[in-house]
Amino acid sequence: MNAGTLWYRLPRIAVVLHDLAMVWLCWQGMHFLRYAFKPFPPELPFFSDTVAMVLIAQGLVFWKVGLYRGLWRFASTPDLVNIIKASVLGLLAIVVGLFFYSRLQFVSRTALLLYPAALTFLLAIPRMLYSAWKEQAQRHLAKGAERVLVLGAGRAGEALVRDLLRMGHYDPVGFLDDSKALKGASILGLPVLGCLSDVGRVASETGVKLLVIAMPSLNSAQMQSVVRMCEKTGVPFRTVPKLADYLQGRATTPAQLKEVSIEDLLGRSPRKADWNKIQRWLDGASVLVTGAGGSIGSELCRQCARHGARKITLLEINELALLRIRGELRRDFPSLELVHVLGDCGDPAVITYALKQAKPNAVFHAAAYKQVPLLEGQLREAVRNNVLATETVARASRVANVETFVLVSTDKAVDPVNVLGATKRLGEMVCQMLANTHSTRMVTVRFGNVLDSAGSVVPLFREQIQNGGPVTVTDPEVTRYFMTIPEACLLILQAASIGTQQAIYTLDMGEPVPIRVLAEQMIRLAGKEVGKDIQIEYVGLRPGERLHETLFYKDEHYGRTEFQEIFQAQPREISTPQLERQLTVLRDAVNHYDLAILDAALQRAVPEFHPESVRSEPRNTSTIMIFPARSFKAA
Repeated sequence: MNAGTLWYRLPRIAVVLHDLAMVWLCWQGMHFLRYAFKPFPPELPFFSDTVAMVLIAQGLVFWKVGLYRGLWRFASTPDLVNIIKASVLGLLAIVVGLFFYSRLQFVSRTALLLYPAALTFLLAIPRMLYSAWKEQAQRHLAKGAERVLVLGAGRAGEALVRDLLRMGHYDPVGFLDDSKALKGASILGLPVLGCLSDVGRVASETGVKLLVIAMPSLNSAQMQSVVRMCEKTGVPFRTVPKLADYLQGRATTPAQLKEVSIEDLLGRSPRKADWNKIQRWLDGASVLVTGAGGSIGSELCRQCARHGARKITLLEINELALLRIRGELRRDFPSLELVHVLGDCGDPAVITYALKQAKPNAVFHAAAYKQVPLLEGQLREAVRNNVLATETVARASRVANVETFVLVSTDKAVDPVNVLGATKRLGEMVCQMLANTHSTRMVTVRFGNVLDSAGSVVPLFREQIQNGGPVTVTDPEVTRYFMTIPEACLLILQAASIGTQQAIYTLDMGEPVPIRVLAEQMIRLAGKEVGKDIQIEYVGLRPGERLHETLFYKDEHYGRTEFQEIFQAQPREISTPQLERQLTVLRDAVNHYDLAILDAALQRAVPEFHPESVRSEPRNTSTIMIFPARSFKAA
């Protein structure tokens, strides 16, 4: 052992020696007290065979129960429980050892009875005193640090304060909490100074420079209320990571403070996923993801890797996006088998090659063009990528005997009024045409707008706010369904695991969100005032946009699945011969870049496509979606 290793291990060696010294003191002390009042007490040698056996037996128990995995400065209730367990098990080991060695001769039964309690006291008190001393020392060092007021005195708040004190950069002054049981209480030596509604007064009286919201279980409405109270103080505020941040590797401690995000304010309550079913479905599986470098594709790769996929094949046309997701997966999942293919999934040679390399159990087709206004003037590319590439990938998957093909679709495919919606709807119809009971399962998953995805409204608003505004909103009444990227991918995996041969799924999206409200909340989160610091400018609906989106056609007979948050629609009837004729026309028109024929063929293939409907839609109406109680069972 070199000097460096010895120096590194010295503190732990000192702890072991301390504990063995406490064992010796406890054993000798108990026997001394037992015999001290006798007229002729037996002689107690400083060290003996019996004492040696006690030290060996108790030391082995200490090591076995993991008493030396923790550090004294972090001593807490679990450590106390561990000490009690070690003391009781140590007594059992000592009794057994001494029984076989000396039949417990000269061993006091009273001393044995008192031994666990006395040893627990001797081991726990030094640890607790040391932990309190270190905490006080760190608190003293933090006096010149940033003063912090913690909103929430629950477990998250307590863990946060411990971490903040250890860091030394922050000086917590107290808590605020609405619990009546905590009124006037003290936690870790810090007082509960009032209710959440007192934040303005307490922040002013204590002179804090930062507010931290330590209530990760708040729903969106509650978070909005707390944020409004924080905004009125004029003091910067942050929040602690949520459980999902820990599970997905985005945070490791409560002290990794983050800004309150728009997802925190608009997000719905956490979805209850049947992760066991997803993991059973993915366990040891090989999956192929098209568009693997995109917002949805990359998150699908992460979740598949996290939940048991053995092999993931990344198919991506953008080389930088492919490099990024490949590097991330290699770093976070070193045992995962990765195959990467750079190319266009609509090229039959590329997808055939990728499928041969992957031999996948499931294909997730996430590659698509999705920008509504842009695609209105790019009909040829929209058809080529969203329709013909989907057909190419779906057919190749069926030829390769892939078990499950999942098409990532959109709510804009319902009663489409734009090129994006029409092409995605036609992609759904292609999958329906290719489905049969003896081949690849064809599953379609629809969802609304994805918060913070590339090209979405959130990054646009954020950039506009950073540039001083104005924030451009199309219409005061426009609404959209929103979900987070992880939530969207959870839906995709959960729906794919259900097992239905052919289905269209969507999530219970809750209430649609007014884009005006989204813009206002993002401005306030940036510490600005709406109308004063940042203006909102209404620019009118852009080409292909409408005021409100829906999630199902009226005649799709949708209902709940076995998962309360997921709805299933019965596919509408299609004419396969007519659809195949229109696909042939579309392929020929794409090859000749004939936009007129493309437009006519797309409208024939998707009769419900009415590109002019956006202009005639009444501006004072809204779409209400009612989810029935009936249920579909997995086929």
